[in-house]
Amino acid sequence: MDHVDRILAQWRRARPGLDVSPMAVIGRLGRAAAVVDARLAATFASHGIDAGTFDVLATLARQGEPFRITPAELAADAMITSSAVAQRLNRLDRLGLVVREPNPDDGRGKFVRLTDAGRELLDAVLPDHLVTEREILAPLSVEERDTLAGLLSKLAGGG
Repeated sequence: MDHVDRILAQWRRARPGLDVSPMAVIGRLGRAAAVVDARLAATFASHGIDAGTFDVLATLARQGEPFRITPAELAADAMITSSAVAQRLNRLDRLGLVVREPNPDDGRGKFVRLTDAGRELLDAVLPDHLVTEREILAPLSVEERDTLAGLLSKLAGGG
């Protein structure tokens, strides 16, 4: 019996007429997300960065050469607001991990490009990040991981 099971039992005693079964899934999703976030944060911190920094560097690296994207595309890809992107980019620009360059197709627009220092940092972090993710998922078989990924995609509206 885990923490969520105890909560469900308490609700069943306190409110026997209510179907509290959705809490079994939603409660565990929340707890799992907190565990994942904490583990990943520790990995990022060991490299002197946070999840937001990793997100920007990884998004830029996934673009392939020349490792650039517009701030609007970055916001959409990272699922964050344009003001959050601006804050992250200001910080990463000061650290020399990204640069802003003019967009030749849009006189007012900019591209954000990953610098060599940004690529080197990502190259150092990414293997450790993947190790952490594998450790988090270690209790699951490959089939269970595939099933869970499919179910989470469906729940998030992607499948």
